[in-house]
Amino acid sequence: MSFAVDVEMVIRLLLASLLGGIIGLEREVHGRPAGFRTHLLVSLGSSLFVVSSIEFYRIFGDFSGTLPVGVDPGRVAAQVVTGIGFLGAGAIIRENASVRGLTTAACLWIASAIGIACGIGLFGIAVVVTGISLISLLLLKRIERILARDVYATVKVSCADREGLIGDLEALIGKNRLEITAARVEKNIEEKLIHLEYDLKLNSRNEIFTLIDRIALLAGVKKVSFT
Repeated sequence: MSFAVDVEMVIRLLLASLLGGIIGLEREVHGRPAGFRTHLLVSLGSSLFVVSSIEFYRIFGDFSGTLPVGVDPGRVAAQVVTGIGFLGAGAIIRENASVRGLTTAACLWIASAIGIACGIGLFGIAVVVTGISLISLLLLKRIERILARDVYATVKVSCADREGLIGDLEALIGKNRLEITAARVEKNIEEKLIHLEYDLKLNSRNEIFTLIDRIALLAGVKKVSFT
């Protein structure tokens, strides 16, 4: 049993931790669940998988060409790519008409790739990718704020069930030039109540406040809210 430490392998692991942690730090600052430690560990773990795979190949690889089966070091890296998808999926959260966590999931994916690159010794590429990732996270976010973009919201209405209510409500939404992307209806026959839920596409967040005020004025409306 040997406890010898390969300095080059240690450097690969340390660099993977550093670069992954840098990306995670940006996520940590913005209050995301997968932050500094998560990205660091993802990058470190990916690097360790690749380093271990290289060592497997060095010890058990068929360099003579006489054996029918050799060792493919690329298989471990391929499984890392598959496995990181499950971790990334856990960072994605769906809230009504919106989805959160896609950027964080992508960051985890990049951190894994950086770890793999460090594990096989592509230090320059790993540093460049880290730099590009930080630029996209920090600088491009400012550009996104300037660009006009659609806004999505879900409006919930509870009111007394009456004839023509749904038509009046949807006509009001159309009058405000809002697009209905999905609709859900639930009727309480015993209490003669109806609960309506609309997923809307808006041009700005302010439009929803105007719509809420106008819906509240419709006959029979008891409660209106949006998320």
